[in-house]
Order: sequence, then C-alpha cells, then structure tokens
Amino acid sequence: MVPRPVVVGVDGSPSALAAVAAAAQEARMRGAKLHVVHAFLWPAMHVPPGGSPLGPPSGSVQESIEQLLAEAVERALATAPGVVVDHAVVAGETVTALEAESRTAQLMVVGHRGSGGFAGLLLGSTSGQLAAHSHCPVMVVRGRPVKDGPVLVAVDGTPHSRGAIAFAFDEASLRGTDLMALHVWGTWSDHGDTRPVDLLDLVGDVETLQAHEERLLEEALSGHREEHPGVTVHPRVLRGHTRPTLIEASRGAQLMVVGTRGRSGFTGLLLGSVSQAVLHHAHCPVAVVRPSHM
Repeated sequence: MVPRPVVVGVDGSPSALAAVAAAAQEARMRGAKLHVVHAFLWPAMHVPPGGSPLGPPSGSVQESIEQLLAEAVERALATAPGVVVDHAVVAGETVTALEAESRTAQLMVVGHRGSGGFAGLLLGSTSGQLAAHSHCPVMVVRGRPVKDGPVLVAVDGTPHSRGAIAFAFDEASLRGTDLMALHVWGTWSDHGDTRPVDLLDLVGDVETLQAHEERLLEEALSGHREEHPGVTVHPRVLRGHTRPTLIEASRGAQLMVVGTRGRSGFTGLLLGSVSQAVLHHAHCPVAVVRPSHM
C-alpha cells in the first residue's frame, strides 16, 4: 500500500517555511509523499487572476502563489533530499481547506502563526482550530527543538491520551530517540489553578498517592513497550501544576505529544486547556492527537 501523504499548509510566512522543513523530515522518515497546500480564498470571490486592488502591490496573484509554492518546495527538498513533493492550490477558507485535506493525510503540519497573525498572539487561529478539528494528528511547529532530545508525551490516564501515547511511540521509533512519558498529578491545574484545596489536603498519604499515579502511568504504557522494543522509555511522575510542568519539560524535547482533552475536559470542548497551553507556550513542536486518529 502507498502510505498516505504528509500534508503541510503554507502561506508564505517564515512560520510556514519552518513547518515545511519539519513536514519534509516527517515525510522522509515515513517513506511518504509530501503534499504542500496553499488555501486561497479569492478565486471563490471571483477575483481575476491578473491582479486585484486587495492583492499584492506588484505582480499578479498567480505569480505570488507560484513563488511561495516554489519556495516551499525548495525548502522541502533542501531539508530532505529525495522526498517526493507535490503541491496544490485549494480555493476556500484556510481551516476548512486544510481540514478537508486532513481526511486523506497521515499527518498535518502547520506553523504556529501565519502571515495574517497579530503580533501579540502566540498561536495563530488556523493552527489552533485545525488542531481541534483535523481528521489526523496535527503537528504545530514552534519553539526550538532539541535535536538529540527525547519525544515527550503527556499522559493523564484517560482514554483521551491513548492516541497520543501510540503516536509518541511511533515518533520516537521513527526518530531513533528515547521517549519520555510524563504524568503530572496532585493539583487542580486543569481547573485554572484557582481552587484552594490541594488533593493532598483530602488524602494525606503522599506515598500512597505517588504509588497510585505511578501504576496509572505504567498501565497507560503497557502494550506499547512490546510493540516498540527498540524505544527506550523514561516514565516520570511529578507532583505539580500540569501546564507549567509540561511546558518546562518541553525545553529539552525535540517533540511534545498531547491529547485533545484531559481528565477535567468539558464535553463541548474539542481542545482542552492543557493542550491549548502547550500549543501557545511549548519550547518545541507540539503534536495534537485525538483518540479517533489512532
């Protein structure tokens, strides 16, 4: 079977070019084709291809699109020589277009901010919405990954993290690196860190709680170790506030993997507060994996 492609969304921004480089590496590791996509709204609004008063100051719209696609393909081939690259221009709103592309992709890659991003925003609307709605795992390229660092996966013991764990094992295997499985416990951080009562005020035996959380982590990892015998796993159980602990741990990682919702996620939310926090503040690229992806 021909593997499904890795898809990367581009808009000409520096963030998108960084995403192209990461996507090219992913495609090479997976033996897959890289599909470069630019979503373009103006054709749907009947803007003539020769130019528009809303378009670039010089040259035609078509020339601008061709240039940004050429730059993307060049970056991909420079990063991963030999990878097969194709490209397409899709008419429509960006998130809708990329969500449609994700139906046939094995991985969607985007930058953390696009060309239309506001200076004060750490995460662009496209990357945030796509992470919540994509039909395949989404990698948001941000920060400075540590080249020889481990893949870091956040484990909370719920079904929402199962897909993230499986994806993280696969990534660690593909990259030939270790996997750090991190479980953070003991606070109300998923509720905004505002509750005055710590879990330890309700149950006073710290050692018993620690042992319980360690068993939870081991149970979550069971089965995956046997499927990936070449991956060295480093389980870590830490007591602390979930979001800042995960963000700090990302400093030493080359990739962080999270699920979409944690223990306290509200039913109507597609992307939990922890996932949103790491997408905004992690120090390395972040992959978001929904349970239905795996």
